[in-house]
Amino acid sequence: MKKILVATEKPFAPIAVDGIRRVIDQAGFEFALLEKYTSKEQFKEAVQTAHALIIRSDKVDREILEAASNLAIVVRAGAGYDNIDLQAATDHQVVAMNTPGQNSNAVAELALGFMVMMARNNYNGSAGTELSGKKIGIHAYGNVGRLVGKIAKGFGMEVFAFDPFVDASVIEADGVTVLSSVEELYKTCQYISLHIPANDKTKQSINYELLMSMPHGATLVNTARKEVIHEDDLLRVMSERKDFRYATDIAPDCLQQLIQEHPGKFFATPKKMGAQTEEANINAGIAAANQIVDYFTTGNTRFKVNN
Repeated sequence: MKKILVATEKPFAPIAVDGIRRVIDQAGFEFALLEKYTSKEQFKEAVQTAHALIIRSDKVDREILEAASNLAIVVRAGAGYDNIDLQAATDHQVVAMNTPGQNSNAVAELALGFMVMMARNNYNGSAGTELSGKKIGIHAYGNVGRLVGKIAKGFGMEVFAFDPFVDASVIEADGVTVLSSVEELYKTCQYISLHIPANDKTKQSINYELLMSMPHGATLVNTARKEVIHEDDLLRVMSERKDFRYATDIAPDCLQQLIQEHPGKFFATPKKMGAQTEEANINAGIAAANQIVDYFTTGNTRFKVNN
């Protein structure tokens, strides 16, 4: 019997765990659960007998994979998968997957929530501004970016996007204006919602020149990855522009400096929380379980992210 382990240092909501268990039980597989573990050794011990693994932000590196001699598949319940060592997974003949789209609405709502908070001066009681009539730029028009655009329209915002990997006709069909370059996006929009992945091309790509080109009253919202921000440049921009604001659910390395030097212009959540809703928990967890069952029964590798 195949054993599917759910290993989460930051647990799923109980209702999500129940849903995952039902999917696994109905498929005739064994369900195992490791929650709130406090050491890597606990994770290594639990994964030794697992044939499949469901994780959230938990790190699956070469050491974990070497301990998991029976493992055939690992699924990250969420869109990002930089917590999985993809090369090590490939070397160990383990299929790595994510669950794209399942957390998208939760992340999109958080991004707009950040914009409202920044526009209202962190709710400090002073007069703020409105989102209606403002221009928002969506940097990467994937599942989350598309929903951000949809919600922003509800606020009466003018929506622009840049994504060289999405056909312009797809974006335009949503009533969104396509811009030809990332430079044009930042130069045009007072609000930027950032959704690019962290890779060799994008790390530290959000730099001084881009941020300084934004119009007066600029706000950058990052629900992607902290690595895409050039933090030294961000600090410089925040010091030079009193009108510039930054909100994120990924605490930057320069967190304390931003808190001390730019109160009211900066906000970060204590932990990454874009997907921290009951609905997203349920959707992503159950999707991960279904993908594992499908893989073992039909060989479907639709959401495979390694070679």
